[in-house]
Amino acid sequence: MGIKIRKEDALNFHTQGQPGKIEVVPTKPLGSQMDLALAYSPGVAEPCKEIEENSENVYKYTSKGNLVGVISNGTAVLGLGNIGPEASKPVMEGKGVLFKKFAGIDVFDIEIDEEDPDKFIQIVKSLEPTFGGINLEDIKAPESFIIEETLKEQMNIPIMHDDQHGTAIISASALINALELVNKKIEDVTIVVNGAGAAAIACTKLYVSLGAQKKNIIMCDSKGVISTSRQNLDASKSLFATDKKLETLSDAISGADFFLGLSVADILTQNDIKSMADNPIVFALANPNPEIAYDLAVNSRDDLIMATGRSDHPNQVNNVLGFPYIFRGALDVRATAINEEMKLAAVHAIAALAKETVPDMVNKAYGDQKIQFGKDYLIPKPLDPRLITTISPAVAKAAMDSGVAKVNITNWEEYDLDLQKRIGIDQKLISRIISRARKNPKRVVFAEAHDLRILKAAQTIIDEEIAFPILLGKRDIVNKLIKENNLDLGDATIIDTYEEEERVKKYAEFYYQKRKRKGVTLYDATKLMRERNLFGAMMVQHGEADGLISGLTKDYPKTILPALQVIGMEDEVRRVAGMYIIITKKGTFFFSDTTVNVNPTPEELVDIIGMTARGVKFFDVEPRMAVLSYSNFGSSKGEIPEKAQKAVKMAKEKYPNLIIDGDIQANVALDTTIQKEVYPFSELAEKGANTFIFPNLAAGNIAYKLLMEIGGAETIGPILLGMNKPVHVLQLGSTVRDIVNMAAIAVVDAQIIHSNKA
Repeated sequence: MGIKIRKEDALNFHTQGQPGKIEVVPTKPLGSQMDLALAYSPGVAEPCKEIEENSENVYKYTSKGNLVGVISNGTAVLGLGNIGPEASKPVMEGKGVLFKKFAGIDVFDIEIDEEDPDKFIQIVKSLEPTFGGINLEDIKAPESFIIEETLKEQMNIPIMHDDQHGTAIISASALINALELVNKKIEDVTIVVNGAGAAAIACTKLYVSLGAQKKNIIMCDSKGVISTSRQNLDASKSLFATDKKLETLSDAISGADFFLGLSVADILTQNDIKSMADNPIVFALANPNPEIAYDLAVNSRDDLIMATGRSDHPNQVNNVLGFPYIFRGALDVRATAINEEMKLAAVHAIAALAKETVPDMVNKAYGDQKIQFGKDYLIPKPLDPRLITTISPAVAKAAMDSGVAKVNITNWEEYDLDLQKRIGIDQKLISRIISRARKNPKRVVFAEAHDLRILKAAQTIIDEEIAFPILLGKRDIVNKLIKENNLDLGDATIIDTYEEEERVKKYAEFYYQKRKRKGVTLYDATKLMRERNLFGAMMVQHGEADGLISGLTKDYPKTILPALQVIGMEDEVRRVAGMYIIITKKGTFFFSDTTVNVNPTPEELVDIIGMTARGVKFFDVEPRMAVLSYSNFGSSKGEIPEKAQKAVKMAKEKYPNLIIDGDIQANVALDTTIQKEVYPFSELAEKGANTFIFPNLAAGNIAYKLLMEIGGAETIGPILLGMNKPVHVLQLGSTVRDIVNMAAIAVVDAQIIHSNKA
C-alpha cells in the first residue's frame, strides 16, 4: 500500500495558514528608508540603465537566472484531464515547491486560459524577459508537441515539457541499467509501448536516440496496435506506426523484450508477461495504479525486471529525479535550450549514479537495507543527496560542449560546493527520517489522546505508515472526538487506564519496588498508575510499546519526570538533555541543551556535548560544535567563559575525534571569515559550527524561541537525549505535523535500540 491521502487532509493542507503552497520573499533588507530607496525609486534606476546598456546584465541584477516559469493551460492535468487553468494551479504550485526543495530554484507558476496553440505560444514567448527557463506542464497532446517545438525554435532560454521529457529521461536511465543486467543491447530488443500520449512519444524518441531501432518498436493506443494501415493518424503516432500484422496489445507483447506502459491500470495480464522473451523488462508507469499490479507481475515469472511510478515498489520512475537538476544545470550556464545532448547527459548520469555505493544516509532512509545495483535498484532513490551534484554538472557540461551555454563553469569543485549549499541537509533531513520510519514502523504510545491534535496526528501516522499509534485516554472522550471530527482511527489502539486493572496492578507493583524508599507506598503507586504519562512510560519499560510521546498539554518537567523514574537514563549518562533542530535559510543547526538543565557544571556540559554529538549523528550529520559564551577564547572573564573553556578541554580529552571549540560567541562560530582572520587556530574556522552547546537553560531556551518567532526558523523538537528508551516531549503549541515528525524520530530511535540489542 502507498501513503493514504484523504480528501479532508489534502484540502486542509492547502488552506492552513496562508492559502496555497508558495510565497514571494524579499532577498534584500528592507528595514530602512535607504533600503527602500535602493530597492525601488530612485535607486532601482541604476540597474535598469545597466541592463538597458547590456541585456545580459539582467542576470547580474535580477532573479532571472534562478527563476523558472511553470506554465500550463490545464488541458491534461495528472489523471484528471482537461480541468482548466484555475484547477491546475495547485499542481503548478506543487511543481514550484519541488523545484525549490530539490534544486533551490525559484518559480512563478502561470496558468493561461488559452487552448489555441498559436495563441498559447505567443503568450509564453512574450514572457522570455522574465524567466531563466520555462517548464511546460500538463498540456494535452498533440498540441504539446507543437507548442514545445515552436517555443524551442523561437526562444533563447531552456524550454522543457516535463510530462514528456522527465518521464523519458528517468525511464531511459532505468532501461539502460536493466538491459545491462540482462545482457541485452538496446539496438536488438523488441519494444512494446502502450499509450501514445506526450510522455510515451517522448520516451520512445529518446530510446531511439539511445540506439533503439524503429523497426523493433510497436506502439499501441486505446484502439490497439498503431499500424500503417490505420487511417487519420496524427504526425506523432505516424512516426511509430508499424507494418507488422498485429492488432492487440497481447499480439504485440508476445516475444517482446521490453514493455513500457503509460496508459491505464490493469490492461496487462500475467499471461501477457509470460509470453514475453527471456528476462523481460516491464515498466508499468500508469499512475496511480500501474498497467499490472506489481505483485501479480513479479509472481508471473522469476526473471522479470519491474518498474512502476509508485513509491511503495522498487524502481520508482519519478520525474523528481530529473527536472529540478536538469534545470539547475541549464540555468547555471545560462543555456539557450535543453537539447538532446543535455537530456542524454542526464540519462547517463542518473544511470551511472545507481551503480555507485549508496551512502549510509540513503540506506537508513529506506530501512537500513543494503541498497545496491540490481534488478530492484535500477535508478537512484529520490532522497539521494548526490543527485544534484551528479546530474546538474553533467547537464551543464553537455550544454557547454554542445554550444548552447552562455557561461562556462571552470572550477567544478567550487560548483559542486555551491550546489550542496543550495539545498542543504535541511531540505531532506525529515524526509529521510520519515522514509526510514516507514520501512519498519514501531508502536508509539501517546499519553494525551484527549487533545484533537494528537488524534489528527495519529491518523496521519497511520495513513503515512510511520507507526502504530497507541492512544491513552478515557474511551468515551476519545471516541467522541473521533466521531465529531470524522477521523478514521480504526487501526489505532485506544487504552483507557481506568479499564486496565491487570496492567495497573502489574505496573503499580513495579513502580512500588523502584520507589518504595522514595516515600511511595503500594497504595500510592496504584493510584498514580491511572496517570497517563506514568502508564505510558510503563508500557515502554515493559516492552508493550516502543516509544512514548507526551508534553502537549503539560509542563516539560511534569512530563519528563515519570519517564525518568520508570525508564531511566542510558548507562554512564548523568543528565538528560533536550536538543532542537533549527531549520533556516542558511542551513540546519542543532541547539542543546534547551529544555532540561538549568545551569550545568562543566562536567555536565561534557555529558551534554557527548549526547548531542550522538544525537546530531543520528540525523546523518557530522557535528561541528561550538560551546557558546559572551566572549571569544578568553577575551572576557567570568563564570560562563571559564565554564565553556573547561568543558571544551575535557570534551576534547574524552572525545578526541570531535570537532569542537569554545568559548566562542554565536555570530563568530558561524562566521568563518572572522575566524580565519582573527582566530585561525579555531577548529571551526574552516566550515563554521552547525551545533551549539548553550551554557545554561536560559540562553538555549531564549535563543530557539526567538529564532522561531522573529527569525521565522522552522524547528523540530525538543528531542530528548540520554533516555534508556525512546521518550520524546512535545512543546506546548506543537502542530499536527510537529507531532508526526516527533513520532517518526521516536520510531527510528526505537529501530536503532532494537538493532543494537539484536
